[in-house]
Order: sequence, then structure tokens, then C-alpha cells
Amino acid sequence: MDQMQEFVQDALDAVEYANGPVSTQWGALRAKNGHPAPFQLKFVEIGNENGGPAYHQRYDLIYRALKSKYPSLHLIANEWGGVPTNAPVDIVDEHYYNSPLFFIQNAGRYDSYKRTGPKVYVGEYAVTQNCGNGNLRGALGEAAFMTGLERNSDVVMLASYAPLFANVNYKKWNPDLINFDSSKVYGTPSYYVQKLFAENRGDVVLGSKVESATVTETAKGGGIGLGTWDTQAEYSDIKVTSNGKVLYSWDASKGLEGWRKFAGDWQAKEGALQQTGDGNDRRLLIGDKNWRNYTLSLKARKLGGAEGFLILFNVQDANNWTWLNLGGWGNTRHALEQGSDGGKAALEGGMAGKIETGRWYDIRIEVSDAEVRCFLDNQLIQKANLSRRWQPVHVVASRLEKSGEMILKMVNVSARPCETSIELQGVKKVHSEALATVLTSARAEDENTLEQPLKVAPVKGTIHNAGRSFRHTLPANSLTVLRLKAE
Repeated sequence: MDQMQEFVQDALDAVEYANGPVSTQWGALRAKNGHPAPFQLKFVEIGNENGGPAYHQRYDLIYRALKSKYPSLHLIANEWGGVPTNAPVDIVDEHYYNSPLFFIQNAGRYDSYKRTGPKVYVGEYAVTQNCGNGNLRGALGEAAFMTGLERNSDVVMLASYAPLFANVNYKKWNPDLINFDSSKVYGTPSYYVQKLFAENRGDVVLGSKVESATVTETAKGGGIGLGTWDTQAEYSDIKVTSNGKVLYSWDASKGLEGWRKFAGDWQAKEGALQQTGDGNDRRLLIGDKNWRNYTLSLKARKLGGAEGFLILFNVQDANNWTWLNLGGWGNTRHALEQGSDGGKAALEGGMAGKIETGRWYDIRIEVSDAEVRCFLDNQLIQKANLSRRWQPVHVVASRLEKSGEMILKMVNVSARPCETSIELQGVKKVHSEALATVLTSARAEDENTLEQPLKVAPVKGTIHNAGRSFRHTLPANSLTVLRLKAE
């Protein structure tokens, strides 16, 4: 902290270069460099994916310095490890990289967001699992999520897909919005989702309500696993029973027999299975993916490190599972998380809690098709419904103030066409002809390439049955934009 003044001054100088009058030192340099007019910089983020006490101290220092000189600036805070509480927070930067299902399930994330707290900048988001090199399924997951961003734009001030560009011959990240080589370029389906949302944005968000049957997928069951996250731990007395029958029981003589190592330094030692390495997501898996309705019991002891235990169940494969995370998030919380197609999301619930080093804990997980109940030292600490629920249709509506034109953006994430009944309230008349732009393809897995840059691209057309109440079929796996002329 005693060396921070140099960096505080650097931030102040950067803003002066962007916005200062030409009479200032840095404003004069901007003019000398060919841009005498101020850039009208409005937003500054303090850090990126930072968190913890050290960040909070520096956030406070930089926030107060910038606000005192530039009170109109919008300053953005990081939320890693918790939003700073030692200084005001205007806007928080939230990042999401996950599976299509995660984004579909979180389309309503901001519907119930606290309206009196900080605003939100979704600074980075993208479907990065189960999306090929950037396919239609991933794009529609993002589109469903974006309906919620626009619908709640009183809270979500800004949002930006990440990352933007990639050279196909030197990709460091997958997927990216726009791909190129030395002579050709193409946009992924996600690019066209971003383009359609940007080009079809009204001035006023209208209230919208979707009535549709929720799709429910019951838990498939599966094997079990042990894990750690930046922690060393050991496990013993591992047993799986179902209706009085023992499905699996471990003893020291078995060693690692039958276990599949996902990652980590695992060994059988001193009557326990030990993970003694560093690093995140160290897992050991065993069992049958057809196991259902069972109880997993075991003992666990933390040997060292930052967090606690990961106890897996309903393991279908390395990418699809559920785990009880004990002492996660820097040894501050217990929660259930579900892995799906390479991404993971927290289930409902969660509670404060920590795991002590050197102490043995008794853990029991009771799994059924409907729910899971988790016990720590015979106390129920977590329970959750294991069914995955999602809405097939997601909608946001807006209006252009000058023309009165209404814009409906509708996403159908299901594999079947959806016949809808659309009712518009508060309008006297809707013209029968309306522009309809549709992004879809034959398969949800379809992608664009340098050779087929427009395989998945928007197609414009016209419908002739629009009105205050009309029917319209949304194609399977599609984003549809209707622009309605209303009075």
C-alpha cells in the first residue's frame, strides 16, 4: 500500500488524457497526438477478476481518488471473493463462462435482483462448454440469457461477449465471436445473436410474460467420486448402499483398484485415499452410471490447503455430475453444485461453513431420483431437488418511442417447433404485415466455418397475420425477431 500512489496517479493521468481540457498536461498531450476533443470517457473498471482484502484496500484507495477529481465517472468493482464493503460500489462486474443449459436456466437471474444495490456490468460472458467451435446451441443459450439482460436493463447497465477475435491458425480460446485467417473471415452463430440484439433494441422495455410448460429432466443417477480444490485431504470408510444392498465398499487392501483418476496426486496410504497435490479440481471417480437411489457414506480429513472436500455423486462421466462442496469459496461456504457438459452451476441453497484441518468428519449423502440430502457429522446441512428444469421459450419486448414500433425477440431453445399465441396489450391497432428475422439451422450443433461462413445466419422475411392477438410458430432451435407496427 505504501507504493500505491504511483498507480493512483497513473489512473488519474489516464482519465485526464481521455477527458481533460487541452489546458491540462495530459489533455494537451492528447491534442498534440491529434485528438483535441475529449473522448468523453464515462466508465472505468478498477481491476479485473480481482478479489480479497488486498484488492478491497486498493479499490477503496483508487475509488476515492478518482471520484474526488471526476465525480461523474461510473466506477466498476470486481466481485471475486465478494464485493468491496469498505468503499461505495456503483457497478459490479460479473463474468459467466458455462454451458448452454446454465445460461438458459439463468435467463431470469436478474428478474428478482435487488433494485437498491449496485448496478451490474456483465463484462464477460459466453457459452464455452458443449458448443463445439461455436455452434447454434451455444448461441441460443446466450440469446436466452440476453433476453433477461435486456428485460432488466434498469439493473444491467452494460454487457459484453468475450472474447471478440481469433485467428483460426492460432486459437488460444474457444469459442470466439469472429474468426479469420489471412484472407477470409466469418462470424459464429453467437456473432449473429449479438448483431440481432444490437440492431433490434427499443428505447423502452415493455413488460412481458411467457406462459409455457417447464421442461423437467430427472436426475440420471451415476457413480461417486472424491475431490479437492487447492486442498490436500484424505478419505476412508467409503461405502455405497441401496435398499440394504452394498453397491461398493472400500478398504485399504483395495488401494486405487477400480478408481479413475481425473487429476491429482492420489495414493492409498495409512488406511485412507489421500490427495496430496496442489491445484484445482483434483478428482477420483468410481462406480456405475446406472446406480440410483443410494446412500454414500465416508469419513474425510483435511490435511492442508485453502478449502475443504468435494464429494461427488450421480457421476455420469467427467463432465456430468453433482458434488457437495464443503468449505468451498475460500473455506467460507458449503453448497451443492451440478456439473453439466463441462460447466457447473450451484443448486439452490448453500450455507456459511468451514472445514478444520486435521479433524475427521463424517459425511453422508442420501440420493434419490427426486432430491438429495447431505449430512455433516449427522446434521442435515443441504438438500436440493436434482431435477433440471428449464423454460423452452424466452422473450423480451421493447418499443421505439418515435415510431411506436414494437420489437419482440423470442428464443426457442427446444428441439421442436413451438406454436405460440401472442397477445399485445395496451395497443389500439397492429398492422398485419411485420418483418420477421430468424436465426436457425437444421441442427443445434451446426457451426459456421471459413468455407461455409453463412451456414447459420439470419434470414429475413415477412409475416402477414400480425395483430393484437395472433399465432406464430417459432422454429426449433431458433431466435426470432418480430418488428410490429403498432398504434
